Amino acid sequence: MRRAVNMVLIGFMVLTAFGCAQNYYNIPRESYEKKVRVLGVVPILVDAESDIRHPEKGAVVSLLKEANRKNEKELVALLKDTGSYFSVRLLDEDADQLFTGLGARRERRDDGGVIYNKYFFRPEALQGLVDRHKTDAVMIVTASGLTRQDKFYSSNLLSYLAGEYNFLTFSAQVLDRDGTVLWEYPNFRQRIISYPAFMALQYPDFDEAKANAANEVEVKFKTVAGIGRALAKSEESRLQPKASVSTLYRDLFDAMVSLMGSGRSAEQKEKTATAQPVAVPSAPAPVMVPPAPAAPVAVPASAPEPPVAEQPQAIAPPAPIQELPVK
Repeated sequence: MRRAVNMVLIGFMVLTAFGCAQNYYNIPRESYEKKVRVLGVVPILVDAESDIRHPEKGAVVSLLKEANRKNEKELVALLKDTGSYFSVRLLDEDADQLFTGLGARRERRDDGGVIYNKYFFRPEALQGLVDRHKTDAVMIVTASGLTRQDKFYSSNLLSYLAGEYNFLTFSAQVLDRDGTVLWEYPNFRQRIISYPAFMALQYPDFDEAKANAANEVEVKFKTVAGIGRALAKSEESRLQPKASVSTLYRDLFDAMVSLMGSGRSAEQKEKTATAQPVAVPSAPAPVMVPPAPAAPVAVPASAPEPPVAEQPQAIAPPAPIQELPVK
């Protein structure tokens, strides 16, 4: 009985958890679903004038733009797979011209301890983009450079070096025709805010310091070839047939879409999950156990009859002594 009660309580907790979906949008989820049925995805933009400190900055920017073109279709496929939209399509635009035409303005922000680059766009240019492609909203993803405090450990995890490092980062927004930000990444509606950098352009050379018995560890920039190999490391796409996707981009897109997947398909999955009865293990079949031999019934021994008290024998009173006369 107690086990059955526990299973019912666990089932109730599971149903409650499914019913409390997190809303990552800046408006109610239901309003977003009604408002944005056709989503246009802008080719990933690169802010070449941002804080990219690599000595071969031009080569790094070129590698980044090339990688964007190769991988951005995976983002579109992931958004389609959420089932939240009637249509998701990659807009036929030139990324460099669009970045200039939108009048993108960068602002370094520190919100809740999260340091990132936030972008603002000219309203009239945004309206023209939405009207030109007949979408309800557009998703704009922008790559940029950023320097912030961080900590890197040696390969054996016994040493670390804290300081300022230069990174490549990505930010994203979904905006409607009026420029209202409906959703953004980094997302500040998470219970625990997570915003990992896309790639570190610098690293501390612990091995060289150890080899030279140096007291200081030098911070170096990765080579252009090394950055290219990191961007090119890929795996098979989960959604596009006969296509591969960069591992770095896959992780980035997964992080973004996980904060957008609370649409109709996810809601339907929740309903399906809640409709499934919680499996309660059936009671085990009764095992036929032969009856145990009856325990001998202890019969109390008959109490010994109390000894019969011997009746004193009646002693006849002595016969009276006849008095005889004395002769």
